[in-house]
Amino acid sequence: MKKKNIITLVIITLILGGISIVVGQLSYSWLPPQASLESKLVDNLFSFLVTLGTFIFVGVTGAVIYTIALKRAGRYDTSDGPHVEGNITLEIVWTAIPFVLVIWIAIYSYQTYDQMSIKGPMAMGHHHLSDKNPPASPEQLAENVDPMTNIEVEAKQWSWVFRYPEKNVTSTELHLPVDRRAHLVLRTPDTDVIHGFYIPAFRVKQDVIPKENIDFEFTPILTGKYRLRDSEYSGTYFAAMQADVVVESMENYQNWLAQAAKTNPSPATNQAASEYTQRQKNSPKAAWATVEPAPEPIVNYHP
Repeated sequence: MKKKNIITLVIITLILGGISIVVGQLSYSWLPPQASLESKLVDNLFSFLVTLGTFIFVGVTGAVIYTIALKRAGRYDTSDGPHVEGNITLEIVWTAIPFVLVIWIAIYSYQTYDQMSIKGPMAMGHHHLSDKNPPASPEQLAENVDPMTNIEVEAKQWSWVFRYPEKNVTSTELHLPVDRRAHLVLRTPDTDVIHGFYIPAFRVKQDVIPKENIDFEFTPILTGKYRLRDSEYSGTYFAAMQADVVVESMENYQNWLAQAAKTNPSPATNQAASEYTQRQKNSPKAAWATVEPAPEPIVNYHP
């Protein structure tokens, strides 16, 4: 290969690399706010994949456009192209590069999942909250596991109910203290279907399976109100199966728990049940079949 061609390829590669890095950094803005430690890890992996994908996409698309625009055969040129075969160097290169990329992506993905420690204690050296919050040691993270953050989550067609055993509080809104490792036990009735516990701002998801109690952990790091959604299609009214997730200071969290504990349980509004009741009144013989939603939950707190 001529020296001029090598220099051209190097320049093109550098330009493609620069474009890819810029797009990879922009990808952080495509996602909801980073409201958990896990979200930082997932976003880094996502940015990495976007960077690689941009490099490949722009490179291949650019080569195709260049070939179509400048290397087309003449209108009446029906001759064969040059006969090229047996380029061992080229075959090694186009085999080795995808192989290395796939292995690189697999290792990075596994490391991300391992660091998230979704189902186990989070002994993380990657705890980068901010400059004023230095990385936490495993001992410090263990201290952050508070009994009051052990929460039972029940998913059913079509509502979420959260129980705080420490104070015997039930709620249709999930409250969590900031910078504390939350431990959830997810379950659904034996006769129910699979649900998906998914909070986009946290980048965490876990299927809730009948007859199974599933331990699930994550660490909220940003105060605010977020949305819990059912990521599995669970029937007619599954789009209504949503709940607010409130991340607040430990003081506010404890105050909320204490206030909720003093409140007598009462029926909570259930969108699916309301829509079903209205449907039965208007058209008891509707064209589509469905199951009757679970009754409105009786809880201490509902917004």
